[in-house]
Amino acid sequence: MKKTLALALAVVALQLPTSPPAHANEAMTKFVCARGHVHFFENAIPGQQNFAPDRLVDTLHLALDVTPNFAEQTIAATATITFKPIAAPLRELTLNAVDLNIASIESDHAIQAWQATLDKVVITFKKQIKVGKNSRVTIRYTAEPKQGLYFRTEAMGYPKGDDHLWTQGEPHMHRHWFPSHDFPNEKFTTEIICRVPRGMTVLSNGQLVAQTADAADGRVAFHWKQEKPHVNYLVSLVAGHLRKLEDRHKDIPLAFYTPPSEFAEAANSFRDTRPIMEFFEKEIGVAYPWDKYFNVCVHGFMWGGMENTSITTLTTRTLFSNESENLHSSQALDAHELAHQWFGDLVTCKDWSHLWLNEGFATYYESLYDEHKNGRDAHLYDMYRNAAGIIAKKNDTRAIHSRKFGDPEDQFRQYGYLAYPKGAWVLHMLRAQLGPDLFRKCIQTYLKRHAYQSVVTEDLNSVIEEVSGRSFDRFFNQWVYHAHHPELAISYSWDETAKLAKISVAQTQKTSDTVLLFQFPLTLRFKSGDKITDHDVIVTKQREDFYVRLKKRPEIVRVDPEYTLLAKTTFNLPTPLLKAQLADQSDMLGRLFAVQQMGKKKTKESVAALKKTLNNDAFYAVRNEAAKTLGAQRTDDALAALKASLKQSDARVRSAVVTAISRYYNDDAYAALEGILASEKNPEIQGAAIRALGKFAKPKVKGTLLKFLSTDSYRHVLAGAAVGAMRSQDDAGHIAPLLKELQTNGKKFTDRGFASAMSALAFLSRNEDDKTAVRKFLAARVNHPKSIIQTAAIKALGDLGDAKAVALLASFQSDDESDAIGKAAKEAIKKLQADKKPAISLGALRSEVSELQKQLRKLNEQMADMGKKVKAATTPAATPEKK
Repeated sequence: MKKTLALALAVVALQLPTSPPAHANEAMTKFVCARGHVHFFENAIPGQQNFAPDRLVDTLHLALDVTPNFAEQTIAATATITFKPIAAPLRELTLNAVDLNIASIESDHAIQAWQATLDKVVITFKKQIKVGKNSRVTIRYTAEPKQGLYFRTEAMGYPKGDDHLWTQGEPHMHRHWFPSHDFPNEKFTTEIICRVPRGMTVLSNGQLVAQTADAADGRVAFHWKQEKPHVNYLVSLVAGHLRKLEDRHKDIPLAFYTPPSEFAEAANSFRDTRPIMEFFEKEIGVAYPWDKYFNVCVHGFMWGGMENTSITTLTTRTLFSNESENLHSSQALDAHELAHQWFGDLVTCKDWSHLWLNEGFATYYESLYDEHKNGRDAHLYDMYRNAAGIIAKKNDTRAIHSRKFGDPEDQFRQYGYLAYPKGAWVLHMLRAQLGPDLFRKCIQTYLKRHAYQSVVTEDLNSVIEEVSGRSFDRFFNQWVYHAHHPELAISYSWDETAKLAKISVAQTQKTSDTVLLFQFPLTLRFKSGDKITDHDVIVTKQREDFYVRLKKRPEIVRVDPEYTLLAKTTFNLPTPLLKAQLADQSDMLGRLFAVQQMGKKKTKESVAALKKTLNNDAFYAVRNEAAKTLGAQRTDDALAALKASLKQSDARVRSAVVTAISRYYNDDAYAALEGILASEKNPEIQGAAIRALGKFAKPKVKGTLLKFLSTDSYRHVLAGAAVGAMRSQDDAGHIAPLLKELQTNGKKFTDRGFASAMSALAFLSRNEDDKTAVRKFLAARVNHPKSIIQTAAIKALGDLGDAKAVALLASFQSDDESDAIGKAAKEAIKKLQADKKPAISLGALRSEVSELQKQLRKLNEQMADMGKKVKAATTPAATPEKK
């Protein structure tokens, strides 16, 4: 699963659930996900160890027969589970099941009784089932799933003709719509029959073996079979109105589906699927293991994508228009999810503490495809961005492999930077130390040996050691089982007399029981003209000096030039070395690092060098970095350099230049932004310029914003930018046009865009005397079927500051932490009441001051009387005159 479209494109903060098996004796703790649903997790106590549950039975096959009711958002289903006891005779079978309305349970063994609890189904047999005896239970039930299976219909606010449903199982969500062993330490074959109205399509894992129309009820039954074992969370069902694009890789059918309203952009996101599969089969050395590969875009998906076996679910946010040029791409998401078909699907982490074996591999092979398609610099830049995200984490004292988490979703969200980018970096360092060919052989052996099995980290280590003949215990100990990364302070000096280059390396990370002093190989590179001298060392100490004899002083000095070490490195160089490094066209990252250091100098020389780089460097990311550093300088010379660099053929660089100009606040910057809006055709870049105009209080800006507020664009991106700028301006004059736009064209916004616009509307209206129209508009959406809009409306009422909304919000508020809507309403009421504390009127204030003045005069009089008495008591009496 990819949390985001690209790790930089972080999007959704939603939910993923789990619940415990009946046989577990561990404590069950209630957790509330971001969308407000209650989950129960085995061992779900923060700081407590988390392990895979027992497998008392071997599940062999799961068959589901599902009839969805789109109007009621319910399902009627039958689940048939084939199993056999593993090591001891079985009297009681426990299955994970949440809020399933069980109608009946049958078995080929006599049942004494069964019970459905909050989170499980327990079946007690009259007699024990013998070890190894194949057995079957059939459970008939109905459900109105709140998680695991999701409906998207016109009645819920989605486009007409797009009605569909989809499922999402990772980590433990499928128990909300079918009974099962809902953990990743069990694999079995599956089949799904789904009965839908004519005109709808059903997609699932494996092969479509039958499609049968029922004349009696007008439904069509689609029968899918997955004949190779996979884990429960990878089961998928998508059903509804969908349109299809097709392709093929050898004998593997490929397809891309979207809801009808989104189909126009489908080809953009499908363009890399076949080339990615071709590359992965060659690079991994193992044939694609499933019967087909489909991608399906669905409305309202909570992640970027989910790698269900043979059928990936994608968010519609991955779709993009041609107008955006190369600012958007589905390449990374497509490659990530397709890599999962091997890493995560063919072999699967046994429990969520080993999640990196799924996500680290998918993240790394996504980058390897980028290298294959776009060159080595693209791959190195991917790894640079991954490293930047890791290094930016403060108080990073958690290992990649840790069993201390509460909600398994924490492994994806809170600690996702470990499983995804750091996991990828572990593989990157392994590949660098082994070499590409031996690394490929190790991974091929690992996959073949553990195909269709669950794995732990030691399985990978054992294979690498076996195939390579080398010990990697230290490597896994410091990079996987312990936390953090080296923090290196590096310095360089040259001894002309001895012709010695000296490199000093200090590890400055704070060491502890969780953070070690690292041991790692490091390459030191010295360049003079065409002459390159590499010196390989092993860093083992907190501080070490390394000496390299050279024929003459080097023009360029680089540490870890091939970028094979995850580390936070400080290596400041003098200007001559930086200038030489900036000119080295063979070293993209060297140039990028030089740009960063040159940008800090803020001299005319550095501005000139950065301007030259911005307009001439061969790699877009180096040009982007030059734009970024010029934006950070905030000088007239830097702004002039940016304005002179707007003509860029690469939209990514144009966008970076516009963003850099947006950091300036003066007439030159304003004029540049106006010029950009007049000449730029890319709506994404126009949007950046529009948002930047929001900070300028110039008469013309208001008209510009009104113009773009009503301008159509893909995903209504221009209107969304105008809304953002209006909020920045905090001008009440924007209230009426914004309200009108939302009333007349609200459906043109994305859900998130509409939610943001409601928030902006409330913010702009907060100081108005008459808030009636805005309050009524927001109040009309507090019962919206889309939770994102409903929640946004409730929060906006709190921001609006209209006390008349309190009664409405009170009907939603709740003290139940599991009720996200109730909690939002409670917070909104709290905010309204805090904003409406009784104020002292001017008259009351004057009365209070007057009373204080009276008290002060009285006090002064008392003090004066006391003073007279004191004086009288202390003055000597006069001598009487003699007569």
